[in-house]
Amino acid sequence: MATTNKINDRFLKSIDGKPYEGKSVLSDGSGLSARISKNGVIGWIYRYRLGGRETNPKLLGLGSYPETSLKQAREKRDRCREWLDNGKDPAVEMNLLKASRQNPVTVKEALEYWLENYAKENRKNYKRHQAQFERHIFPALGKFPLADVSTSLWCSCFDKIRRGSGKRKAAPVAAGYIFQNCKQALIFCRKRGFALSHALDDLIISDVGKKQAKRDRVLNDEELTQLLELIQGDKVLPYYQRLILLLIIFGARTQEVRLSTWDEWDFHQQLWTVPKANSKTSEMIIRPIPDAIIPWLLELKFETQKTGFVLGGEKAPESVSQYCRILWKKLKHQESWSIHDLRRTIATKLNDLGVAPHVVDHLLGHTVAGVSGIYNRSQYLTEKSEALRIWVDYLGFEESVSLGQREGVV
Repeated sequence: MATTNKINDRFLKSIDGKPYEGKSVLSDGSGLSARISKNGVIGWIYRYRLGGRETNPKLLGLGSYPETSLKQAREKRDRCREWLDNGKDPAVEMNLLKASRQNPVTVKEALEYWLENYAKENRKNYKRHQAQFERHIFPALGKFPLADVSTSLWCSCFDKIRRGSGKRKAAPVAAGYIFQNCKQALIFCRKRGFALSHALDDLIISDVGKKQAKRDRVLNDEELTQLLELIQGDKVLPYYQRLILLLIIFGARTQEVRLSTWDEWDFHQQLWTVPKANSKTSEMIIRPIPDAIIPWLLELKFETQKTGFVLGGEKAPESVSQYCRILWKKLKHQESWSIHDLRRTIATKLNDLGVAPHVVDHLLGHTVAGVSGIYNRSQYLTEKSEALRIWVDYLGFEESVSLGQREGVV
């Protein structure tokens, strides 16, 4: 019969491996007991019942002392009690846990699991996440079992990104961004039962890097004119000439133009339909095609239609981002701007030209918030067509001439 007194380390050390004549079973409470042989060999036992008191008790070995300490035995007991509370058999769960430790999930496998089973379907830029993992996380932590990677090891990895190392520049915003994706990946793996880690649970972005600052950059008329003049010269590759021009005209996202194929462009109806797959919001975006740019688009189609892509081919988002990142330097502008700032510029100027905000939002492909976004499915094609006519006229394009003969911003 087991006693009800809790066990202590001093007692265990005093009898370990020595002749013993006391009670063979000592209880520590809540189902945990120590079985002690006459030779002082100590084994941990967890006693439990499945289905209530009417069922026969079951015994589960939790290891031997001192390899399994008193503290570790209690932690195992508590885990068994948690399994019982959730209707699971501790013996089965313990065997599954041992099997997972024999073939542990690595950091790389866990992050790739998230990429394949979540990011690929829900993140338009999941390839960017993958590239960042391959560059920053996998070389440092990828081969290690996820369960064995401590919070401090994760932090050291993020610190290298934040501070920079070798030829790599300091990138605190990138560190915060990669951390967010890693944290979401570990939570996803845990919820799906693929792998278990709580190493990032207590960290926030400011612990490892910085949040992306909200931008408010808007190009002025002179800067916009200079950009248009640059892309019509010979200093910019044809691919990027076409990309930037279409971004300026339609206020589209880079991805929408970069992945655009000619089957999206209906010149009879004069509509460009961005499919859900290419839209950040996973909503189809329909934009009227202004009369003034149709001659140029038809010339472009004649040139690139064999490739299927409007721009004449497909480039990786990282390549496009890298190329466009330094455009402001080529133009010797005092304040930096990104290619995404063109959307803010277009939205601001269209509002200044009297275009209603909701029309601008639809033109740019924004998600419409509230009840209107649920019930109002209008595309506002007439209003968007007029907005683009105003915008193209403002930029100085004439219907009768090609875009290469643009007069300039008014």
